[in-house]
Amino acid sequence: MTLHLFDAVGVELEYMIVDARWLDVNPITDKLFERVCGHIVSDVEHDDVDWSNELVRHVVELKTSQPARSLAGLEQKFQTHVQTINRELKPLGSRLLPSAMHPWMDPHAEMQLWPHDNRVIYEVFNRIFDCRGHGWANLQSMHLNLPFCGAAALDDEFGRLHAAIRLLLPILPTIAASSPIVDGRLTGLLDNRLEVYRTNARRLNTIVGRVIPEPVFTQDDYQRLIFDPMFAEIAPHDPDGVLKDEFLNARGAIARFGRGSIEIRVIDIQECPAADLAVAAATVAVLKALVHEQWSTLADQQLMLVEPLHNILLGTIRDADETLISDADFLRLLGWRGETPCRAIDLWRDLLDRCDTLFSPTETIAGAMDTILSHGPLARRVVRSLPAEPSREQLAAVYRELADCLAEGRLFESCRHTS
Repeated sequence: MTLHLFDAVGVELEYMIVDARWLDVNPITDKLFERVCGHIVSDVEHDDVDWSNELVRHVVELKTSQPARSLAGLEQKFQTHVQTINRELKPLGSRLLPSAMHPWMDPHAEMQLWPHDNRVIYEVFNRIFDCRGHGWANLQSMHLNLPFCGAAALDDEFGRLHAAIRLLLPILPTIAASSPIVDGRLTGLLDNRLEVYRTNARRLNTIVGRVIPEPVFTQDDYQRLIFDPMFAEIAPHDPDGVLKDEFLNARGAIARFGRGSIEIRVIDIQECPAADLAVAAATVAVLKALVHEQWSTLADQQLMLVEPLHNILLGTIRDADETLISDADFLRLLGWRGETPCRAIDLWRDLLDRCDTLFSPTETIAGAMDTILSHGPLARRVVRSLPAEPSREQLAAVYRELADCLAEGRLFESCRHTS
């Protein structure tokens, strides 16, 4: 099946399995799959949404079985599978927990690698990088997979899509940050998942780079400037070439030439699928406008270097919606005509207003995006619900509410904390 730009989209959502009473991580994904299938598997296949493992035993990933021609209705399909999994977990004394990081998990003590299929790959990752840190063992995200044609027009479609995605990556935490707590405390950052993610492979700098991909727009250049240095750097640590594959690339968006798609990885998981699909729909709408050169030419988009984009990303990792963006070149490429600097959330409101014909979500998704634009990303709403130095009981109350939001398919609203 040949897919061109925006013909379809693939969506992957990652959740934690936790103890239903105490909310501590519970590494039983294999037991869940065994309960459903009668034996341990790494993938549980369905007609619409598949379940799979993801590196560690307490995480389960839900993903579209095939590229979806439309985002409309996907939120309900994912929600149905969330409810099914929660029913299967109930006899095991467990439930699903959303958000991009567990608020008090100690990954050095609690991490358990997936010991079944693909364990060889995971064991090599663990030997080289030590996956016990937060940047490997304690992070959940939504991945968006967007196609480009793999035929004669590959470089043209890939180049257009990659240029647009590079521009949008730094401001995605504005609407998607959901990880303000690590080790039981508010760190002052709203997207701690990305903060630990960007440094989790610091031993080998070519794996993640600066998170923002280099300005390369052909497959040959991607091979020469990204894949070849990455494979060369890891070769002494991986003599059998187990990791010599596209999946080794850990930038915020990675090219999957074997699949004819680019996978976006900087989006924190939200409190329910409706919120995830709202972020996905907004992302796709703005990318369409950029690819269609609605506000800037492809040539100008491709001139944007890594460092200014990386600097904006560092700002949204810290402040998300309240980030002040002052880079005039970046704002010009996104068609901003207001005052500079501007708040990142104001830029998003303006972007979605200007591509309203491309952003035509269902009523549920529209309502979720309205909550995000009006009250901030999930991380902001969680912070408002807690005192500056929350107790374990206060954290548990908020995250139990998040688990209820996921189970019931509703948005999280800030609640007053107890001093």
